[in-house]
Amino acid sequence: MLRHLTGPAAFCAGVLLGMTGTANTAMAEEFSTLTTRDSFVRLVEGRELSRFGIRLTVTPDGQIVGRAFGTRVTGAWNWNEGYFCRDLYFGSEDLGFNCQVVEVSGETLRFTSDQGAGEFADLTLR
Repeated sequence: MLRHLTGPAAFCAGVLLGMTGTANTAMAEEFSTLTTRDSFVRLVEGRELSRFGIRLTVTPDGQIVGRAFGTRVTGAWNWNEGYFCRDLYFGSEDLGFNCQVVEVSGETLRFTSDQGAGEFADLTLR
């Protein structure tokens, strides 16, 4: 079922679903793909993921908590066959399930939706 979101919910959904740029965008940064759950957890454990208006914590036990534009964000994640797979809620709005490629460059994590075939969102580790 397709839903039309408006206002902050639409922007937040786009960011959290990885819809802020295309995977084909030429970038000056060099990113390395994370291939294991352990390598991902080592990067995010005890840290916050952020970008304009968004602050998230991804815990080693599979939880996602935070806020986006003043609204609570919650969810769950697991690592499946090299992908970060998550269910996510923006307030009571179900943003759905998606498996994403995760790449790292310095303090930036890039999440590319649809197993790396979709659009991406960059978040900063703090």
